[in-house]
Amino acid sequence: MLMQRLTGFTARLRMPAPQALGTILLATALTLGGCGILPEVKEESDGWSAQKLYSEARDELNSGNYARAVKLFETLESRYPFGRYAQQAQLEVAYAYYKDSEPVSAIAACDRFIKLHPNHPNVDYAYYLKGLANFNDDLGLLGKLVDQDLSERDPRAARDAFLSFKELVTRFPDSKYAPDSTARMKYLVNALASNEIHVAKYYLKREAYVAAANRAKEVLKSYPEAPALEEALAIMVVSYDKLKLPQLRDDAQRVLALNFPNSPYAKGVNTEGKAWYQFW
Repeated sequence: MLMQRLTGFTARLRMPAPQALGTILLATALTLGGCGILPEVKEESDGWSAQKLYSEARDELNSGNYARAVKLFETLESRYPFGRYAQQAQLEVAYAYYKDSEPVSAIAACDRFIKLHPNHPNVDYAYYLKGLANFNDDLGLLGKLVDQDLSERDPRAARDAFLSFKELVTRFPDSKYAPDSTARMKYLVNALASNEIHVAKYYLKREAYVAAANRAKEVLKSYPEAPALEEALAIMVVSYDKLKLPQLRDDAQRVLALNFPNSPYAKGVNTEGKAWYQFW
């Protein structure tokens, strides 16, 4: 009788319940996987040469599959970090991010390429692409829907774009990207000056005349050839008049009349009727 009980007890130890068996198998599988005994899941690109990876990534890029192209370019660089394809992949991945509307990642990739390969034959393109990524950095869907002017946006991206284009034009004046970069720089200067005017008008409307005058002076100092110079001088005339600073007002008025004799703002401050600046 005792032997039968011992036998039954031993059998129960050797044959765990189905739930317990499942738990044991799962734990065993996880342990083996952690030890590297189980085979890893193979990716499609396993075993591809550098040339094959680059070719497939380019095909994905040309087809508009930018996320897939980024993955393949990054895989190429990690597997073959010292080949000629790796350097090109670093540049191509920046373009893929740019086309995928990921400007922050595109700019980071451009900065990395410039740092790693400052003397690369295509480093001028890295500066150009960095400028484009900042230039086209918008406000997202809302910005596209309302078609907001660049002068009304945060100017930081515009300044960064200008510096990238300037670096390109200065270091590589014969680059094929230099003419377009120069044209974009001119546009950016006007946009940045207009941004200052936009802010100065806001201060003027709020009767913050010191702040308005300072913003207008910044246009004269930083963007002396921008079309916004005319409005900047006009804002200075109004601000100094409101601040009871007649000498500064008259100086600004003379400069305005001298440089823009046909300007509607050159009439001066009308104290008897509606002032010319009140359309703001």
